[in-house]
Amino acid sequence: MSAISSTFSKLNGEGALVAYVMGGDPDLHSSSRVVDAVIRGGADIVEVGIPFSDPIADGKSIQAADVRSLAAGATPARVLEMIRGVKASHPNTPIAAMTYYNILYSNGVENFLDAAKANGVDAMIVPDLPLDEVVEYAALAKARGLDTVLLAAPTTPPARMKAILKHTSGFLYLVSVTGVTGARTEVQTSTIDLVRTAKALAAEAKVPLGVGFGISTPEQVREVIGAGADAVVVGSGIVDKVAEFDRGAGSAVTLVRVNEYVRVMKAGTRKAG
Repeated sequence: MSAISSTFSKLNGEGALVAYVMGGDPDLHSSSRVVDAVIRGGADIVEVGIPFSDPIADGKSIQAADVRSLAAGATPARVLEMIRGVKASHPNTPIAAMTYYNILYSNGVENFLDAAKANGVDAMIVPDLPLDEVVEYAALAKARGLDTVLLAAPTTPPARMKAILKHTSGFLYLVSVTGVTGARTEVQTSTIDLVRTAKALAAEAKVPLGVGFGISTPEQVREVIGAGADAVVVGSGIVDKVAEFDRGAGSAVTLVRVNEYVRVMKAGTRKAG
């Protein structure tokens, strides 16, 4: 059983909180402290972004984090080293590394996966993984003990989602809205319907369903979990607080705000009573 699968099995029906942090934002040392803060705040799984110059799936907040991270000198190798340090302090918290396929391709896919595993990564999320590469890629990741978290969009037809589920491990990452990452003010009715449809297919495949993009309040967390999601992914809400490092808030203050925000979001995953 993988680290992520083990985490879901221990939740006893409670939803999982997947917290996204940009590796190297605002610098490598500080981002390590941010990851520590989200874990202590109750995040069940941490998704660490590896910065890329053309993050096509990301909105304004995470694009800005990419810029800050790259400007601070973050590289894929340095972010992986940061993850290794985090895992030394939090060995039981699964970490999924998120980046774009060009990073893997330019480093050599197998070389990159070897490095990820050696530095404590438990899963990879590659939103622009070419469709014709999925089967081969998933096999390479599995051979190294890495989960392959694949994405499905609101426009993904059921037949295609079933095909994606055959190669997904850890959880299926369902993009809740058409567009890019970023906080939204409310959960659309169409999103709830989408979650229910995807949950039925994921349950048939015995794969947990994680839902992300636009979730930034505990009320939204409760709605999505109530619709059947096994996990919610929260990113921009955390990244926006990390950006306060650059706006003059002291690092200690920012870390407290991140920790408290994650605690509130995690509370939304728990059943009432």
